Amino acid sequence: MGIIRVDSASKIYRQGQVSFTALDEVSLDIETGEFIALAGPSGSGKTTLLNLIGGLDLPDRGDVYFDSRSLLEMSASARADLRLHRIGFVFQAYNLIPVLTAAENIDYILMLQNVDKAERKKRVAEILAEVGLTDKAGNRPDELSGGQQQRVAVARAIVSNPEVLLADEPTANLDSKTGRKLLELMKEMNRKTRVTFVFATHDAMVMDFADRLVSLKDGKIADDQRK
Repeated sequence: MGIIRVDSASKIYRQGQVSFTALDEVSLDIETGEFIALAGPSGSGKTTLLNLIGGLDLPDRGDVYFDSRSLLEMSASARADLRLHRIGFVFQAYNLIPVLTAAENIDYILMLQNVDKAERKKRVAEILAEVGLTDKAGNRPDELSGGQQQRVAVARAIVSNPEVLLADEPTANLDSKTGRKLLELMKEMNRKTRVTFVFATHDAMVMDFADRLVSLKDGKIADDQRK
């Protein structure tokens, strides 16, 4: 069994009398160290699947396992602990805290993990250098370009040394040159640290970078190819 196993998971959203099946009995195994893209058009189920993998949402049928542990059987606090210590997230909207500097945004996750101050300072400096933003450490999000904000979001997700990093449309707000640089950075991190990367995307460039491409259509897996 891989680090993540999705077992016949379905997710149904209801609004009044109307229901919509976002995922329909999807099964998927993801091994440690994979660089995998979940691809498909809007409404295909890729973001829903990403949210289930990260424990941000739960399936209505089936189950999701992280390191052989059922997310359904975990308490909400246990899932929150899992997200804090073992899963990193990069959201399409970045989700940076506007009143904090780049360094403080990255440091925030380490504070939540109760990492001591000297170690936090060291790790934040290292990751800022890794993403090429040492000179922007003191800038707040509104003083950074879209590409720089996205790199801060990646740095924040990586600094806590997660086992899995989940990214929803990581290149959506970037030009192709900046997007390529970001993907090269994440690919290098994947090679160096064996962090498992899972992307939800409809960007052909992300699909090209992926070692494995899982295509979704109408809530089902239409294709699953390792390169």
